[in-house]
Amino acid sequence: MSRAITITNLDFTSADLRRLMSKEKDGRVVRRLLALSLILEGWSRTEAAQQSGMERQTLRDWVHRYNTEGVAGLFSRVGPGPAPRLSEAQMAELKALVVNGPDPARDKVVRWRCVDLRDKIAQHFRVTVHQRTVAKWLRRLELTRLQPRPFHPKKNAEAQEAFKKTSAA
Repeated sequence: MSRAITITNLDFTSADLRRLMSKEKDGRVVRRLLALSLILEGWSRTEAAQQSGMERQTLRDWVHRYNTEGVAGLFSRVGPGPAPRLSEAQMAELKALVVNGPDPARDKVVRWRCVDLRDKIAQHFRVTVHQRTVAKWLRRLELTRLQPRPFHPKKNAEAQEAFKKTSAA
């Protein structure tokens, strides 16, 4: 049988930890508080770990975090995630590129699609991403996927208006 691990942070009693348990919504934190209260009541590390559904070593790690950080140390931490593929300046440049629209002569398209933007990003920023990632970036930049109807670059607005006037019955 293992010996009880020592809790040096005595800010809360076992009853205080159980009161915190009743108010906590995160089940993982509740289990950690239960294990700590059992240890404060004199249970061994093995028994307290079994009662709260964890291994002895895991309980030891949580006790050490509780001793250094208090109750706030019992909450799970979320990592920062992967580094962004484009910097803020590059994202601003991408937004300007999308808002200005494509040049039909240079880009060979009359409106941007995610596939076209993916290729443009790979060419311009040297970053290869999936077209779904491009769609997520556009949503983050608050750009809609709705596009104005494309028009022919050589259209004649005056001729179109003249046709409308003469064809109306």
